[in-house]
Amino acid sequence: MKEIITQAMGKRKKLLEGNAALLVIDIQGKSLEAVKKTQIEGLGLEGYADIIPDAKIVIDACRKAGIPVVYTQEWHRKSLVDFGRETDGAEGIHLVEGTDDVEIVEEVAPQSGEYVVRKTRYSCFMNTGLEWYLNGIGVFPGDTLIFIGAMTNVCVHYGASHAHQLDYHIRVIEECVAGSSMRAHEAALEQIEYLQTGARAKKADMLEAIAAYKPVKPQKPGSFSGLA
Repeated sequence: MKEIITQAMGKRKKLLEGNAALLVIDIQGKSLEAVKKTQIEGLGLEGYADIIPDAKIVIDACRKAGIPVVYTQEWHRKSLVDFGRETDGAEGIHLVEGTDDVEIVEEVAPQSGEYVVRKTRYSCFMNTGLEWYLNGIGVFPGDTLIFIGAMTNVCVHYGASHAHQLDYHIRVIEECVAGSSMRAHEAALEQIEYLQTGARAKKADMLEAIAAYKPVKPQKPGSFSGLA
C-alpha cells in the first residue's frame, strides 16, 4: 500500500490534463478605468486592477487555442434576500443588481456564445448548473479547469476547492487572481496548492501549455447529448 501511495503522489500531472475550460471568476466593476477610480462597494481588494490586463491575455490565448471561456458573475437582488451569511464577516453589501459594480469588466467581457454563470454564493458550482454546461462542452471530472479572477481567498478559493472535490484538475494562475489582501491572496494560493500539487501555476507556463493545447474529446456544444 505504501508503494502505491508513493507512486500516486510522485506522478507529475501536465498543466492541462485532458480537455480544458477557463473559468473567469467575478471580474466585475464595468471597466478597468472604473475599477482604478473606485473600490467595489462592500469589498476590500488589493491589486485587483493590476490583474485585469494579464487576465485579458489569458482569455485571448484560450479563445485562440479553442479552450472554452466561462464567466461567473456574483449578483444579488436589491431586496438583499439572497445574501445569507455573506455579510457576517468582513464584507459589506456588494455586487447588487442594477449597479455598475455588478457588470463584467468590459475589457474582458464575454464574446457571443460564451457562457455566463450568475451566482449568489462563493462557489461557482453551488446551484448554478455549471457542471451540466461543462458536460456539454466536453469538460468532465478528470479534465482541467483554469481559474482566474477575484477574490483569491474567497470565490476563486471556494470554486477551485469545489472543483477539486468534483475530481477536476485545477490550475490557478498566480498573476491573474487578486485577494482581499496580499497576505490572504498568498495564503489562499498555498491552500489550493495543498489540495492539488501543481494547482498553483505561473502565467508564462500556462500560456505555453495553452498554445500547445489539443482537446482529447470533442468540445463542440451539444456533442455530449449527441445533438452535434
